[in-house]
Amino acid sequence: MSGRKDFLSQAAPENYVAGLGRGATGFTTRSDLGPAREGPSEEQLKEALAKRAKQLELGAPTAYGVPEKKDDDDEEERFQDPDNEVGLFANGLYDKDDDEADRIYQEVDEKMEKRRRARREAREQREREDYEAKNPKISQQFADAKRALSTISEDEWANLPEVGDLTGRNKRARLNRMNQRSYAVPDSVLAGARDAGQMDTSIDASEGTNGDTADGTMTNFAQIGAAREKQLQVRLDQAEKAGGSDSVAGTATSVDPRGYLTSLANSEKSGDVNIGDINRTRLLLESVIKSNPTHPPGWISAARLEELAGKIVAARNLVNKGCEKNPRSEDIWLEAIRLHMEGNNHNAKVIAANAIKHIPKSTKLWIAAMELETLPQAKKKVLRQALDHNTKSVDLWKAASNLEEDQKDAMLLLAKATECVPLSVDLWLGYARLCDKDHAANVLNQARRAIPTSHEIWIAATRLQEQGGAPDMARKVMQRAIKSLVKESAMKPREEWIAEAEKVEREGPIVTCQAMIENTLGYGLDEDDDRKDIWMNDARESANRGCYHTARAIYAYALRVFVTKVSVWKAATELERTHGTKESLLALLEKAIEACPKSDDLWLQLAREKWNEGDIDAARKVLGRAFVQNSSENIWLAAVKLEADGGFDEAARKLLAEARQEQGTDRVWIKSVALERQSGDEDTALDLVNQGLQIYPAQAKLWMMKGQIYESKGMIPQAREAYNTGTRACSQSVPLWLLASRIEEKAGVLVKARSVLDRARLKIPKNDVLWTESVRLERCAGKIDAARNLMARALQEIPKSGLLWSEKIIHLTERPQQKASVIEAIKKVENDPHLFIVAARIFWAERKLEKAVNWFERALVRDADWGDSWAWYLKFLNQHGTDEKKEEVIKQCAMSAPKHGEIWQQVAKDPKNSGTKIEEILKMVVEKIR
Repeated sequence: MSGRKDFLSQAAPENYVAGLGRGATGFTTRSDLGPAREGPSEEQLKEALAKRAKQLELGAPTAYGVPEKKDDDDEEERFQDPDNEVGLFANGLYDKDDDEADRIYQEVDEKMEKRRRARREAREQREREDYEAKNPKISQQFADAKRALSTISEDEWANLPEVGDLTGRNKRARLNRMNQRSYAVPDSVLAGARDAGQMDTSIDASEGTNGDTADGTMTNFAQIGAAREKQLQVRLDQAEKAGGSDSVAGTATSVDPRGYLTSLANSEKSGDVNIGDINRTRLLLESVIKSNPTHPPGWISAARLEELAGKIVAARNLVNKGCEKNPRSEDIWLEAIRLHMEGNNHNAKVIAANAIKHIPKSTKLWIAAMELETLPQAKKKVLRQALDHNTKSVDLWKAASNLEEDQKDAMLLLAKATECVPLSVDLWLGYARLCDKDHAANVLNQARRAIPTSHEIWIAATRLQEQGGAPDMARKVMQRAIKSLVKESAMKPREEWIAEAEKVEREGPIVTCQAMIENTLGYGLDEDDDRKDIWMNDARESANRGCYHTARAIYAYALRVFVTKVSVWKAATELERTHGTKESLLALLEKAIEACPKSDDLWLQLAREKWNEGDIDAARKVLGRAFVQNSSENIWLAAVKLEADGGFDEAARKLLAEARQEQGTDRVWIKSVALERQSGDEDTALDLVNQGLQIYPAQAKLWMMKGQIYESKGMIPQAREAYNTGTRACSQSVPLWLLASRIEEKAGVLVKARSVLDRARLKIPKNDVLWTESVRLERCAGKIDAARNLMARALQEIPKSGLLWSEKIIHLTERPQQKASVIEAIKKVENDPHLFIVAARIFWAERKLEKAVNWFERALVRDADWGDSWAWYLKFLNQHGTDEKKEEVIKQCAMSAPKHGEIWQQVAKDPKNSGTKIEEILKMVVEKIR
C-alpha cells in the first residue's frame, strides 16, 4: 500500500469548485478566503519611510492620504467605506513638491470643510427652530397661562373647584355593581338556616336507610321548598315597601297611575336616544362645566342634553346656573328664555328682564323680550325701551316699524331711524317705499347722498321712475347710476348685475331689468374677448332659470353689437318662439332678414311662421323677397314645398323646372321626382329619375327612388337591378343595402338576402343597422339559434350599440332575464333612447306604470327627434293615460317635429302620406309599431 492519505480525507486544492468539470459554477466569499496575511504595521511603514527619506536627504513625508484626526471632525470611523483604504499610497516616495502640494490641498479641504460646516450648522439651526415652532414643548404651550397665574388673587385661588376623586370612582362603581348582584341560594344554606340553634342528641337507627346523609342527617325537600318560598315572599314584601325606589333596582311592582302616561311620553320622545350615550355625555359635560364654568356653550349643551332626556327641570336649573356664571353671555340668556317659555311666559319675562340688565346693548335679547309679549302695545313699549338703549340698531328699528299699523306712524318712525342710522340701506328703502312718488324721490336722493356706493338705492330710483310711467327717465337714471358707481369705485361685476336684473324681473319691473342689462352687460369686457359667446351663454342661463325678459334684454344688447351674426338672431328668435308671442317673433324675424338678407334660414323661418298662421299669400311674398336677395337652393325648395303643400302642383312643377335649369342640384332633382310620385305620375317620375342619375350617378336617393318606382309598378327584376346597380355605385349607403336585401326577402330568396347583407357588412363594417337587419332576417325565418349567434358576433364588434341591445333584449331574451339584461346594457351604453324605450316596455309589461312613464319621458328628453319614441309613448297612454296627457304628448310631438325613426321614416316618407300633418303621422306609426 502507498503512503498517501485517503483521497477523501485530503484538503481541497486552492480555488477548487465542486463539479466544475461537469459544467457547474460557484462563487467564493470572504469567509471562504480565510484570514489574509498580516501586512506591515503602521510603525514599520513610518520607519521605512523615514529611512528612505534620510537616504535621499529629504524631509519626512506627510502622507496626504493619512491626515491627523481632529476633535471637531464630524466624520467617524464607523461611517467610512471599508473598501476605501486610507493611506493607500503612504509607502510611496515623496519629495518637497509633493509635500507642498499635500499641504496646500489639505488647507483647501479644511477651509471648504469649515465653510460647509457653517452652512450645514445654520441650516440645521433653522430646521430645529421651525420644528420647535411647529411642535412646541408643553412648557412653552402653557407659558402664557403660567404668566397669567401671577395675576390671580388669593380669593380666586381659594374658590378653585375641587377636582374630586376620579381614580377610585370607577373601582367603587364596579364594587357596588358586584355587591348588588343576587345569586340563587343553595339547598345546603337553607337547611343550615333551618337547623341553626337546634340541638338534637338522640339518634334514630331506622333513619339510615331513607334519605340519610353521610353524617346521619336527612334532607327534607318539602321543608326546603317552604323555606325558599318564604324567603321569596320576604323579598317581594321589601320591594313593595320600597315603592319603586332605587334600593331594589328592577324589582319594584308598584305603578304610579298618574305618572305612567308621562313616562310613556318621555320614552316616546327619546325613543331613538340611547340611555348609555346620554349618561356618558352627561359625565363629559359635567366635567366641562366644572373645569371651565365661564364657558357658555358647555352650559347650553348640558341643558339641551337634559331637555333631550326629558328632564326639563334639570335643564332649567343648569341654564340658570350658567346664567349666574356667565352674566355677559347673550347666547346662554337666550337659551334660558327659550327653556322657560310656557303658559303666560312669566318666568321667561323675568329672565329676559334680568338678561337685559346685564347686557342692555343686546339686540337679540330685546327682540326676544318683545316676542314674549302678546299684546301689540306691550311689544311697542318693549321696543321703545330697546331703542332708548340702542339707537343704532337696524334690527330694532325694523321690528318697531313692522309693528306700526298706521302708515304715517311707520313713516315717522323710519324717518327717525334714517336720522339715527344714516348708513342703513334697508331703512332708507323701507322709508321710501311708504312715501308717495314725489316724497319717495326726495328720500332716495337723500339716501344716495348718504350712501353713494349703494346700487340698491339707484335700482329703487329706477323702479320708481318706471312705476311712475316714465320708462325713458328710468333708463337715464340707470345710466347716471352706473357713472356714479364707477366714480365711487363701487361698480359690481357684470355677473352680479345679471343676478340683480333677474331678481328685479321676478318682482315685476321689466324696464328696470332691461336698463340694468343695457348699461352693465359689457362692463369689464374688451373687444378682444369672446363677447358673443359669453353673452349668448348668459342669455341661455337666464332663460334656463326662467328669467326670459333678462335673456331677451341680453340678446337685444348682443344684436346691437353683432348686427350681422346669424347665430345670435337665431338664438333670439328661438327664445321668442318658445317664450314669446307671435307678434314679437314676426317683428324680430323682420329685423333679422333686414340685418342678414343672405341668410336662407332666417327667410325660411319667416315664411314658415306666415305659413303656420295660414297666410299663404304672405308666405309667398316673403319667399319672393327672398328670391330677390338670395335665390339659393333652399329658397327654391321652400317655395316648391309651399306650393305643393297648398295643393298647387302645377305651380310647384314650374318652380322645379326653373330650379333644374338655374340650380340643377341633386336635391332639386330628388324633389322633382318626389313631387311626381306624390301626384301619382310614376312614368314622369321614372323619366326624371333616369335624367337625374345621368347627372348624379352617385346619388343614393335617386337609385332608391328608381327601385321603389319599379317595385310599386310590380317590376321586381328591374327593381332588383336598380338596387344592385345602386349598391355598386353607392357602396356606403346603408338604406340602399337594406332595400336590396328586403326585396330578396319578400321574394322568399333568403340565401340571396343573407348574401346581400354579408356584402354590405364587408363594405360598411361596424354598422349596427346592418347587423340588426341580419339578426332580424334569421329571426323572421325561425332560426333563433342563428340569430343569437349573429347577435353575439354583433355585440362583440359593436358592444355599445343601443339598437343591438334593444333587439336582443326584446326578441332574443327570455322574460325573466330581460330586466337584468337592460341593466347590463345601460351600464355599457349610457343615455341611449332605444334602451330607455325597452326599459319602459318591460315596466309596462310588469304593470309598473309610473316607472314606465319615467323611462318614456327620459327617452323623449334624450332625443326628441326619434319619432318611434313618441309613438311608443302614445301607444302606452292609449291604454293607461288620460285624454289630457295624450293631447299634451301629441302637441309636444308636433312642436318637436321628429324626422327620424325606423317606423317613423317609413310612414312619413311614403308618397301616399305626403302633406299629412305630424299628428296624423304619429297616430299611423302607433298603429304600425309592434
